Amino acid sequence: MIIAYTDAFAGISGDMFLGALLDAGLPEEFLRRELAGLAVHGFQLQIARTGQHSLAATRITVTITHQHQHRTFRLIRELLESSALQPAVKEKSLAIFSALAQAEARVHGCPPDEVHFHEVGAVDAIIDIVGAAIGLHYFAVEQLISSPLPLSRGWVECAHGRLPLPAPAVCELVRGMPVYGTELDRELVTPTGAAILKGCGSTFGPLPPMTIDRVGYGAGSHQLADGRPNLLRLVIGTAAEVTEAQEVEVIETHLDDWQPEGFPFLSEQLFTRGALDVAVIPMQMKKGRPGFLLRVVAEPATAWELKRCILSESSAIGLRFHREQRWTLPRQTGTVATSLGQVAVKKVTTPAGDILYPEYEDCRRLALAKGIPLQQVYREVGRASLADFRADQHG
Repeated sequence: MIIAYTDAFAGISGDMFLGALLDAGLPEEFLRRELAGLAVHGFQLQIARTGQHSLAATRITVTITHQHQHRTFRLIRELLESSALQPAVKEKSLAIFSALAQAEARVHGCPPDEVHFHEVGAVDAIIDIVGAAIGLHYFAVEQLISSPLPLSRGWVECAHGRLPLPAPAVCELVRGMPVYGTELDRELVTPTGAAILKGCGSTFGPLPPMTIDRVGYGAGSHQLADGRPNLLRLVIGTAAEVTEAQEVEVIETHLDDWQPEGFPFLSEQLFTRGALDVAVIPMQMKKGRPGFLLRVVAEPATAWELKRCILSESSAIGLRFHREQRWTLPRQTGTVATSLGQVAVKKVTTPAGDILYPEYEDCRRLALAKGIPLQQVYREVGRASLADFRADQHG
């Protein structure tokens, strides 16, 4: 699976995202040819190589060459639907614009179809959003993942007047996304940038396991007061098939006001979201009340969703987490033949040699089907030899 990771250490905007795609290898002539499928005229797209802090990057500038009418989302949707864009590009562009229009509609208290995109902003947004969809389709990106987003403070001037940062539309778009505050008084996350992540159904977290094929940098148009480069880094590659992470994140919380009958459901939800292990440990809390230590082990890439799940499904109001190294033994899944039939097992390679471990759920199935004690099934597996082991095809 091809994945793209947006490293938004200085925020994200539509022009930075498109610049990063071009910097990563999206051909300029291909982009211009595809954009020609839009019935939008009277603008110039300038693509320039630039750099910040000795890092080469690509900067995009859209210049309006004559007056345009303001466009509502209804008109923009009709423009996209009637365009000669490829179906997948058209669909993704509509999804991104829809996310942007819905956010603006909530801010201004009007239906999404009536949201106005003012002259320059409308053309800018169309080029940035459609260009982003063209680039993602060109690289065959199936999943877009992003780092948490930095949100600044201060003010921004726009067609509606002076608005506080983060821009109100950005606040709507980043609902449910991980963000953190900065002291910068310059806009870091623009509505178009946030809409690209929202419309593409992005997930969030650290750089996932992947084989990196391309890296591109898209440049912003301002210098940042804290000295960080005003760049967006885009990493494109193939998702890595790793058997097991040898670095994990351990998430813990103490619970003294939680109904423990909810643990099986919580555990199921955590495993569904990729938890490697889930444990609840009885303990005595500070006021003498009985409580529990909930401990979840996860791969770093899935930890964010697990934290959200814990805070949603338990009474926890805070979490602790840290990284740990682990050492896991090589193992294969498969079956062994017994007098009761085939039984699922794991073959684990230990320093002392290979050992077969019965899989509980399959042993339970056989015990219920045969009407025999579970321990009898375990004994039958214990009589099997390593020569009887047959690995699963995927194992």
